[in-house]
Amino acid sequence: MGFRISLLSFLILFSVRSNCFAQHLSPNFNAAEYGELLKLAERSRDTPWTKVKSSPPVDCELVYRSPETGLVNRWDLWKRKDNVGIISIRGTNGTAASWLENFYAGMVPAQGVVKLNDSTTVPYKVAEDSRAYVHAGWMLAVAAMGPEMIQKINEYYHQGIHEFIIFGHSQGGAISFLMRSYFQYAPGLPKDIVFKTYASAAPKPGNLYYAYDFDFICRDGWGLRVVNARDWVPETPFSLQTTRDFNTVNPFTDIKGALKKQKWPVRGALNYMYGRLDRPSKRASRRMQRVLGNFAYKRVKKILPEYQQPDFVASHNYTPAGTPVILHPVNGYDEKFPFDGKNIFIHHLPETYRWELEQIYHIEAH
Repeated sequence: MGFRISLLSFLILFSVRSNCFAQHLSPNFNAAEYGELLKLAERSRDTPWTKVKSSPPVDCELVYRSPETGLVNRWDLWKRKDNVGIISIRGTNGTAASWLENFYAGMVPAQGVVKLNDSTTVPYKVAEDSRAYVHAGWMLAVAAMGPEMIQKINEYYHQGIHEFIIFGHSQGGAISFLMRSYFQYAPGLPKDIVFKTYASAAPKPGNLYYAYDFDFICRDGWGLRVVNARDWVPETPFSLQTTRDFNTVNPFTDIKGALKKQKWPVRGALNYMYGRLDRPSKRASRRMQRVLGNFAYKRVKKILPEYQQPDFVASHNYTPAGTPVILHPVNGYDEKFPFDGKNIFIHHLPETYRWELEQIYHIEAH
């Protein structure tokens, strides 16, 4: 009898412990989950397009709000009752510094160091591939917020939270991509943490090789990009592909050698035509780096005097990342959200994303 009671006690204890660490997050898009996340974005309260219009989030409490760092970046940590932590990254907040972060779009290597000031240097890695490049402004934001996020994740991990959602809308969505990548390669995080990323209305965070890396580490539905098909913001930054942006093995690697094999009249014509196509794109790429990299850096330097200029790369080939979830406008959308010639962010608002979510997935997200 005593053995049976002991065995029963062990099974009950094992069952309780197993339930404590049961996984609550699942891969792929969850419309109800995303609807609740949109409510968190609106509760940043100080972005120009997130005035609180929805009901409070269900079964969720705010446990930490960060100070403003970097170019006026901020993030919140929410805790769901099912023991899931939610990192909600604020989007553009309307200040000049916050907008400058978006326009600071020169590309930098996906591995390097960000020197924020004379006493704060943050090494980072957001992709394995040395050809992966990312947005300089949003990488600055990752360096400014990332170390504290890791500290908080570890703190709540020891309290039993082993699953985290990384979420952001607009600029916050772009930073969410890079932050998820930063967590993947940063030392000091437990390996059994489950991360799920929702990048909502997010611009493009880096080049094709960065996107390949993000999509690989978040494969099978753990890294999502939610886009309103009318929204122009996810189409930014400007992107330009040159022959330098292709994989190492490509027909342009030895184009001059290939052309030399042609007879003279044909060789001359092809050389001329190829140069007319190749040189303008490379000039345009250099110009973008000069304006959106070097020139923008001088503006950033006025706000962060000790911030050190990064090593910009000769590329501007931005591309989307993440598994796409397209909220395509359905009947009645254009009548409900008309463009009046001035409201250029009408299709970027969480309100429009929520309305489409309700119509397409037949849920109540108010």
